[in-house]
Amino acid sequence: MTQTPTGDRAGPGPAPHVPLIRAHGTPHARGHHHGTALGAQLRAFVGDGLARLAHIVPGPLSLESLRPLLAAHRAEIETQTPRLMAEIRGLAAGAGLSEEEALLLQLRREIMGYRRIPTTGDCTTYARAGGDAPPVLAQTVDLNGDLDDQISVLRVAPAGSPRHSLVLSFGGLLGYLGINSDGLAVGLNLVLGGTWRPGLPPYLAIRHLLDTTSGVDEAVRELRGLRLSSSRTLVLCDMRKTAWVEILGDDLRVAEAAVTTHTNHFLHPDFAPHDALNVFAQNFSRLRLETCRRELAALPPEAGVEDHFAVLSRAPLRVEGNGDIRREHTVAAVVLRPGLGELHVRPGDPARSRTRSFRLHPAEVTPA
Repeated sequence: MTQTPTGDRAGPGPAPHVPLIRAHGTPHARGHHHGTALGAQLRAFVGDGLARLAHIVPGPLSLESLRPLLAAHRAEIETQTPRLMAEIRGLAAGAGLSEEEALLLQLRREIMGYRRIPTTGDCTTYARAGGDAPPVLAQTVDLNGDLDDQISVLRVAPAGSPRHSLVLSFGGLLGYLGINSDGLAVGLNLVLGGTWRPGLPPYLAIRHLLDTTSGVDEAVRELRGLRLSSSRTLVLCDMRKTAWVEILGDDLRVAEAAVTTHTNHFLHPDFAPHDALNVFAQNFSRLRLETCRRELAALPPEAGVEDHFAVLSRAPLRVEGNGDIRREHTVAAVVLRPGLGELHVRPGDPARSRTRSFRLHPAEVTPA
């Protein structure tokens, strides 16, 4: 079935409930738990213009036309992270989706590309570690597609592993951002450059890091061995330090510090000449970066979760929607405290929603 773009949908509603999905056991079992818990919602999402892609990308879109691209990515995921591919198959079985539809959910951003979909704004991320106060990584999540209604939190506990994690997810994603029980937090920013290609999607790479690494140094080493599908910046935080990792094709650049800030333009001088962000978005990215640095400098090390949300809830870090599904706006804000095993999220517009809190130690959640 071919899906044609309309660009016309009802705007996002009130801040939604954030379900906690317990994804425990073998890779297939973890995916099956996820898919079973959200099956009706994920089937409806896929049925809404192929996970709303048809409302965003120009021209007609069909699963048939995407099959070669999905197959090429599947081969890369299978080779690089076979456990995650098994989890995707479990997700499909649990949700009543085809394997291709479950893959589509992991690859929405890669299918959009960046030459066809001009980017106007995206996430603002900062991290602070190394002092007497607990480390923190906080960010806005700016996405198109009106994904406010697709938020969930996965509590991942692989069979046979003492390491478990809390992962923020949108619409069936196995990974997006999160923390693990070793005290590693991972956030991200979209940066645009290079040639996007079949590879491991960055969202799955983040989940892989949370599954397999314990800190910033180990995560950077693991990233060097991965072939990612698209450009991205990952922001890492552990008990001792923070870092950003800019990824462009097969190259990456790393900057470590006690405090890290990043938005959507390349910061490393080697990569800046290859930045494909349009000039208006680049100017807005620079404004958000300057504002973020100023706000963070004024925030005391002992600042609490709600103090961080106050920063993330103000313009220009918070990007308000204008009713156009094709335009990025802030669909969530997140405060991660990896040393305490805490993930706090304000779903939807963070200036209008209240905080939901999830904890690894013990596994708890505040009422949604």
